[in-house]
Amino acid sequence: MKTAISATLLGVLTLAAAPASQAQEWAGPYVGAQAGAGFQRNKDKESIRFDTDLNGASGNQVNNAAGANAFSPGFCNGAATTPNTGCRKHDGGFEFGGRVGYDWQFGSIVVGAVGEATRTQVQDSVTAFSTTPAAYTMTRELDGLLAARARVGFARGRNLPYVTGGYARGKIDRQFSTTNTANTFAARGGGKSADGWQLGAGVERRLTQQVSLGVEYLYTNLKDDGYRVRASGGPAGGPFTAANPSGTDFSRSQEHFKVQAVRMTAAYRF
Repeated sequence: MKTAISATLLGVLTLAAAPASQAQEWAGPYVGAQAGAGFQRNKDKESIRFDTDLNGASGNQVNNAAGANAFSPGFCNGAATTPNTGCRKHDGGFEFGGRVGYDWQFGSIVVGAVGEATRTQVQDSVTAFSTTPAAYTMTRELDGLLAARARVGFARGRNLPYVTGGYARGKIDRQFSTTNTANTFAARGGGKSADGWQLGAGVERRLTQQVSLGVEYLYTNLKDDGYRVRASGGPAGGPFTAANPSGTDFSRSQEHFKVQAVRMTAAYRF
């Protein structure tokens, strides 16, 4: 991941330093496409939070019949592979899409706006392990992105290094799985999308007056905090119904879905 980001930034600096061989006109509308890879960082330590009394405030401890922590085995940043402690880390995936934009040029300064739609598949899972033993996994997959961003660049001959940032809306598929067969589980909330923002940098290089190719790094941060899974049923007075007979709500401790992407871009200017 660090290698990919470093390579992208090195490319930006290299092209930005290239001599300006001739004046280039960047102003006007364009259409284009992007393709690359999205990935999820595993740096943040995440857990599943519990609302045992269903008062809307997560952070309660679920206790077993002896009064001890029923989730003492802990959590992992990934999808469970065993009911004990094994898990598979977050997955990245290929992404592709299209874009339209318009640039205005003021001397060497280029200011523009771009809108894009991207199809992507990046997964982000967290698992809780109970002493039963059992595993409880909450997964979200980013299926697509709509974005509207501004960008500011510095024209240097055929090269245009730039920074970009703006609004993003992601289509998210949420799933829950468990090896627990004694209780029932019902998902609620979250909807099918999440709002957030994007920030990145890139460089374009003109091949002809109309056609340009580029490379871009983009960071996306989506706020995804409405999804809940309610555990209910099972033995009377069990861990999930001891505090409230209606059950216990599960939610993720990390409310932000953070995705990074490195992509190639192509544009045709009119």
